[in-house]
Amino acid sequence: MPRFFTDDINENTARISGDDAVHIGRSLRMRLGDEITLCSGGMEYLCKIRSISDIEVLCDVISSQKTKAEPSIQLTLFQAVPKQDKLEFIVQKAVELGVCKIVPVLTERCISRPDGKSFEKKRARLQKIAEGAAKQSGRGIIPQVTDIISIEEAAASLNRCDVALICYEKGGERLCGDMIADKKSVALMIGCEGGFSESEVKLCEENGALPIWLGERILRCETAPLAAVSIIMHLTGNM
Repeated sequence: MPRFFTDDINENTARISGDDAVHIGRSLRMRLGDEITLCSGGMEYLCKIRSISDIEVLCDVISSQKTKAEPSIQLTLFQAVPKQDKLEFIVQKAVELGVCKIVPVLTERCISRPDGKSFEKKRARLQKIAEGAAKQSGRGIIPQVTDIISIEEAAASLNRCDVALICYEKGGERLCGDMIADKKSVALMIGCEGGFSESEVKLCEENGALPIWLGERILRCETAPLAAVSIIMHLTGNM
């Protein structure tokens, strides 16, 4: 069944506008009375289409339930900006695996170094990728892709989560259930192609991050977040 996101919904009525409204009427060729699933804030609503136009699709809410696909843990991925289009791949797969937010970080060893203004256009594309991945994987929310921040800003924000982990190829503790047991939120930091510098790891440790180890093999920067996210989801019973 087609799945869309909207913030304009209550217990009786829902509205979809913009590109999604056009897609429903023109591409999917849906008709009055057809059923559709709408998602908002971790809830999903079974709805029946009442009216269709290129401006707005109006629906009647039939039933609602909490989205089963949303994990029990809030996982924020702090990803150092990699080269080329690797961040697009990381965003797509991280959303599929259950990440709730992706924060691009500019670190010492980033080769790609966009400023905030030039990154905004790319961020809009990344957000669309996150939306598509959320629809495809049955998520109940669209995870946010934030503006790019510095490693200093990232380190300072780690205490907003119950536990912070930083992947470090030069050593750390094996990622295990004890680190995240009974935690509601996790911050996960992943480096770019060159990894983190020792000073960056120290800065993050000073702000509460625990270095973790993913094995003897050196993983690519687009592989490491997917491996770590998958392990965390498994350890918390979400995979």
